[in-house]
Amino acid sequence: MPAIRWTSLTLLTLGYCIALNFGHLSLPAAVTFGLLAMAGVCVTQFNQRAVVGFGHGLFIVLALALGIHWLPGFFSERVIAAQRFSPEAAPFSMYFNLDKPLIGYWILLVCPWLLPAISVKQIAKTAALTLFATCVACMALAVSLGITGWSPKWPEQGPLWLLNNLLLVTLTEELFFRVYLQGGLQRLFQRLRGGPALAICVASLLFGVAHLGSGWQWALLAGIAGIGYGLAYRFGGLQAAVVTHFGLNLVHFSLFTYPVFDR
Repeated sequence: MPAIRWTSLTLLTLGYCIALNFGHLSLPAAVTFGLLAMAGVCVTQFNQRAVVGFGHGLFIVLALALGIHWLPGFFSERVIAAQRFSPEAAPFSMYFNLDKPLIGYWILLVCPWLLPAISVKQIAKTAALTLFATCVACMALAVSLGITGWSPKWPEQGPLWLLNNLLLVTLTEELFFRVYLQGGLQRLFQRLRGGPALAICVASLLFGVAHLGSGWQWALLAGIAGIGYGLAYRFGGLQAAVVTHFGLNLVHFSLFTYPVFDR
């Protein structure tokens, strides 16, 4: 087993054992773990297309359910409760979610081939370009739509936000939307002219749709940001995509009204 899979499995086991010990997991969560294991076995241990397809389909259903915190047995702790980071901002609450990270761990364990080896120089160059372009495009549009405005700050809850946003939000979302969806579509469209571009567009569209619950403005912004993240992944791999995604979130959090103006 490759080192990344051993490391992922070890951290997964340790983390959820600690969560179980502190009462943040209950017995129904075992069903989710079992179904994820079943999906992984179908994808990695069988060659029949129907079985592999079933495994991927089961994982996608579970990923959607985990992403909206629908599956039982996970108790997420609220670490920020209705805080206003600036006078004009809407109240913001944040939870340490234990269900959503399972999406990323499954991808790391089951689909390591979707993580190509890319040089550090290429990652840094790509991330610098995509981060700058994505920040300018998205924040300019967000300001013009009246969603947010210039408001530099660094709240005392900043370290908690950094930890949560990097590990439980950005990394998980990039593993699913870029590595799994975009990477998988790129393999599927490899014989099509413009296949990589089509994969970026489809993954970005789905990323935007996933944010519709926050309004059409956020869906539009997420779709545009998704193109930036997709380009980062295409030319700089997961690392560049994570830097671009987290960098944009950090710029929004620290320099603009967060999360939005209070209406």
